[in-house]
Amino acid sequence: MTHATKAIYKLLLTDYVKVSKVSVEDMLFDEKDINRSMDKIEVIDFHQTVDVNGIKFWCYTAGHVLGAAMFMVDIAGVRVLYTGDYSREEDRHLRAAEMPQFSPDICIIESTYGVQLHQPRHIREKRFTDVIHSTISLGGRVLIPAFALGRAQELLLILDEYWSNHPELHNIPVYYASPLAKKCMTVYQTYILSMNERIRNQFADSNPFKFKHISPLNSIEDFTDVGPSVVMATPGGLQSGLSRQLFDMWCSDKKNACVIPGFLVEGTLAKTIINEPKEVQLMNGLTAPLNMQVHYISFSAHADYAQTSTFLKELMPPNIILVHGEANEMGRLKQKLITEFTDGNTKIITPKNCQSVEMYFNSEKMAKTTGKLAERTPDVGETVSGILVKKGFTYQIMAPEDLHVFSQLSTGNITQRITIPFSGAFGVIKHRLEQIYESVESGTDEESGSPTLQVHELVTVKQESDRHISLHWTADPISDMVSDSIVALVLNISREVPKVIVESEDIKSEEENEKKAEKVIYAFLVSLFGDVKLGENGKLVISVDGNVAELDKQSGDVESENEGLKERVRTAFRRIQSAVRPIPLPAS
Repeated sequence: MTHATKAIYKLLLTDYVKVSKVSVEDMLFDEKDINRSMDKIEVIDFHQTVDVNGIKFWCYTAGHVLGAAMFMVDIAGVRVLYTGDYSREEDRHLRAAEMPQFSPDICIIESTYGVQLHQPRHIREKRFTDVIHSTISLGGRVLIPAFALGRAQELLLILDEYWSNHPELHNIPVYYASPLAKKCMTVYQTYILSMNERIRNQFADSNPFKFKHISPLNSIEDFTDVGPSVVMATPGGLQSGLSRQLFDMWCSDKKNACVIPGFLVEGTLAKTIINEPKEVQLMNGLTAPLNMQVHYISFSAHADYAQTSTFLKELMPPNIILVHGEANEMGRLKQKLITEFTDGNTKIITPKNCQSVEMYFNSEKMAKTTGKLAERTPDVGETVSGILVKKGFTYQIMAPEDLHVFSQLSTGNITQRITIPFSGAFGVIKHRLEQIYESVESGTDEESGSPTLQVHELVTVKQESDRHISLHWTADPISDMVSDSIVALVLNISREVPKVIVESEDIKSEEENEKKAEKVIYAFLVSLFGDVKLGENGKLVISVDGNVAELDKQSGDVESENEGLKERVRTAFRRIQSAVRPIPLPAS
C-alpha cells in the first residue's frame, strides 16, 4: 500500500476496535493484531515497479482519497488494471486519477454510480454554501453527516474558505465532530506534497488543514446548542453516533437543514430521509415529524458515467469487468457501454459477488541471451547453445560458466561408476564398440595399469579383473545414453561367450567392414528405388520413372535434374548412413 494509506490504515482499524460494542471473544482482531499487521505491510511509491516471483505491479494516483491507488499488474505480459475507487475529477485537495500510458488487457473498474452524472463541481459547491448560508441566516442549524475520511476533509476546506470570505459569518461556529477525523487530519497535514498543486501552493504560506474557522467537537456533552451552527459529524449514514444524536435533536425544526454530501447506502436513515417521509423513528424508539430541510448534494469521489466512459474510451481495453456497484446500476452501465463500444471487440462482464471470471491469453515467450552468449550477434542460421533459465515469467539463455553470475544457481558435476560382470576378452568389447561409435581410444589406467577404452571422451571402460569391468562417466544426457548402450553391449557379449573364444577370429579388418557396409547400403537403396547401378565414375546411378540421379557414396552429394528425386535420394542415403556407420558424437 502507499505511505499515506498505511498511516490512515492504523487510525481506521484502531478506531474500529475502540468503538466496537461486541464482546472481546467476538472481536475479529484487537490492537495487538493491528500492530503485528503493521510490520507486515510493505509500502510502495506511485509508479514504483515491484517484482514478486515474476509478477510485476505498480500503481497510479486514483484520486478517491489521500493515498488511494489504481494498480497495474503484469503477469507474463498480460496486464490487468484494477481501478478500485477512483475519480477523474480534481477537487480542492486531491489530484485526479491518472491515465495509464498504455492499454491493459483487462480493466477491472468500479461502477458505483452506474449511468448517473455528477453536477459540475462549482455548481455543487455553490449549492452547498448557499444552503448553509441561508439556513443559518434564518437562525437554523446545519447538520452534515459525513464519513471521517475523504469527503470530510474536502468539505471542511470549502467551509473554511467560505467563512474566510464572509466576515459576517465569523460569529457562527463550525464544528467537525469526529475524533477519527481529527486524527486523520494530522495525516493530511503530513502528506501535503501528495496532493494537488492548489494545496501545495497554499502550503507555501500556511498549512491549509489547520483551519481558522472550524473547531473539533469531541462529544455531545461538549456541545452548547445555542443559536445557529454548522456541525459535520460521523457516521455519514446517520445509523448511530453523534450525527444521529444531532439529527434526533434537530429534525423537527423546519429552520434546520441536513445536507447529505456522500453516497447513499441502502438501508440507512440517510437514504430514507431523501424521500422526505413525514415522520422518522428516533433512536429511543419514538417517532418525530421530519420538518427539517433535507438536501442531497453529492460530493462523492467516485467516478460517474461521464468519467467512466471517457476513461475507458482513452484506455480501450479489450476486456472490461464492472465491480463495486449495485446490480441494477451495473446492468444499466453495461448496456450503455455496449452502445459506446460498437466495434464488437470489447467484452464487458458484470460478475456477481464470489463469481469467478476466467480468461485465456496467448502471450509471446521470449528468451534473452546474457553474459558471454550476448557478447556477439550470431549469424543467421547459427545454433546458439546454452542453459535456459526461467525466473518468474522471464527466460534467459546463458553459458554454464555464467550461471552463478546471472542467477542464484551454480553448476556441478555428478560422476557415476558401475561395475559389470564380464569374463570374456577385453578386445572383443573394443571391436564391438568401434562398430557402433566413431571414436574408441585404447589406454592404460595410471594407477592400476589396467587396460581402458575411452568412448568419445565421454565414457571410460576399465578392466577391473578377469571377471569384471567398470564404466566411469560424468552424468549428462548424452553420456548417460552412451553408458546405457555400453552396458547393453557388454551384457549381450556375455551371453555370446561360447561363440566368442578367440579375439582374433572375431575381429575383421577395416576394409572388410567397409565392404560389408557398402553392400548393406546398396541393398537398402535397391529396396527403396529398384534400379540402382554402379556407374563408370564410381557413383551409384539410380533410375526412377525415367528420372536419373547420381549418388556419390563418399560425400553423399546427389546430382539430378529432378529436384524431387534428388531430395528423396539424399534423405534416404543420409538415414541409411546413420544406421550402418559408427555414431559420431559432438564430444569426439
